[in-house]
Amino acid sequence: MEFSIKSAAPEKLRTDCLLVGIYEGRKLTDLAKALDTMSEKAISAALKSGDMEGKTGSTLLLRQLSGVEAPRVMLVGLGKADDASLKGLRNSFRAAVKALPAGVECVATDFASLSIKKITVQQKASALAEVVLDATYKVNAVKEKSVEPHPLKQVIVLAEKADQASVEAGVSQGHSLGQGVALAKDLGNLPPNICTPSYLGKQAEKLAKEYGFKIEVLDQAAIEKLNMGSFLGVTRGSEEPPRFIVLQHLHGKKSQKPVVLVGKGITFDTGGISLKPGADMDEMKYDMCGAASVLGVFKALGELKLPLNVVGLIPTCENMPSGRATKPGDVLTSMSGQTIEVLNTDAEGRLILCDALTYAERFEPAAVIDIATLTGACVIALGHHVSGLFANNDALAKALLAAGEQANDRAWQMPLWDDYQGQLDSNFADIANIGGRAGGSITAACFLSRFAKKYDWAHLDIAGTAWKSGKEKGGTGRPVPLLVTYLLEQAAK
Repeated sequence: MEFSIKSAAPEKLRTDCLLVGIYEGRKLTDLAKALDTMSEKAISAALKSGDMEGKTGSTLLLRQLSGVEAPRVMLVGLGKADDASLKGLRNSFRAAVKALPAGVECVATDFASLSIKKITVQQKASALAEVVLDATYKVNAVKEKSVEPHPLKQVIVLAEKADQASVEAGVSQGHSLGQGVALAKDLGNLPPNICTPSYLGKQAEKLAKEYGFKIEVLDQAAIEKLNMGSFLGVTRGSEEPPRFIVLQHLHGKKSQKPVVLVGKGITFDTGGISLKPGADMDEMKYDMCGAASVLGVFKALGELKLPLNVVGLIPTCENMPSGRATKPGDVLTSMSGQTIEVLNTDAEGRLILCDALTYAERFEPAAVIDIATLTGACVIALGHHVSGLFANNDALAKALLAAGEQANDRAWQMPLWDDYQGQLDSNFADIANIGGRAGGSITAACFLSRFAKKYDWAHLDIAGTAWKSGKEKGGTGRPVPLLVTYLLEQAAK
């Protein structure tokens, strides 16, 4: 996708389509007023006919307006002017892109200049670039004939000359973020016979080569030397070898403590000996979306060249049943030395993450954030709209919540009280890997918290937000926007 910033007279622009905002109550934006005058009130006439009211996301395509070079003008509903928000702008622009006719390859819009309280021109431009990449994304995992890309190739952002530097910075930021989201989607959408632990390792190496990241991809022998007994207990039943990926973006000062991102990378989850039901098991290829989000964030970091130190840790393997597989009742010894009674082999994500959290200690991190499609209980609690957030530090939690709000990738903080820890008691080991049905997402987070006591830590349970089922089945790329926005804020400090 090509972006350009112009201050030319919109009626003289040679573009396939002009996107023009209309507020609810048929109120015209400044661009709409200018074009209405040029076209002898053609826009006013269309609105008076009752074809459009201006509700958020509604569209009306007008053709061949007199006095306007562009052959098409699309009116886009923006909702109530007094309630204008960045989320509303995103939704309106997404709806407009989705409604474009097949022949449109270039559009122009002034949406970055629309007035929204407490939102900068740069933030609006960033949102437009991110949204257009997301709205034009097409799943093209493995098909005999490649899917035709979206016809839209160019977006012209109209802006006053005084704002052009801010718009350019915003577009660059949003485009980088959009590329990270697209990578996370691509990896999540691949079938599990292709997207194996070894494949994820190769993709990490490809990123490292492209952007100059420091990288290690540890094989099973190296993982064994680290005494990651909990991680190895999960991979025991699979023929696919595990990998432990360590990526480092080192663009901050040497004295700067890194932010560590830990992504769950179960490339296929059968549940192991505690076998899942067959229905919808194909969706368990998405159990590596935490890993995909970390790689997506690193893609964005490479594009943005943020002056930060960021480490990505990805424990990745399959969870399969076999004669060698870990059994309910087995006791594993984690890298930390804590022993774990496995009561359910389908609670495997926490078993690979806990060793990665212990490994994170060596970086003396400023903060550690793990990202995992961890529990169905989180989907029951929060649905598919927000990710579950748990943290042992209130300032870190608040920063992540604020980043989620800004990025339209929201999270909701859940309790991490000691009251729940007793549910993980075991007669045979230091800790059990499940705590019963009650508060399942909370006890999963409590389990992880026992391995994250030496630093500020947050856990994002993305089981409800990482992918969509049904007709639009596929990865969402979340929470890449939340994480990149959080890192942008840390860089700004």
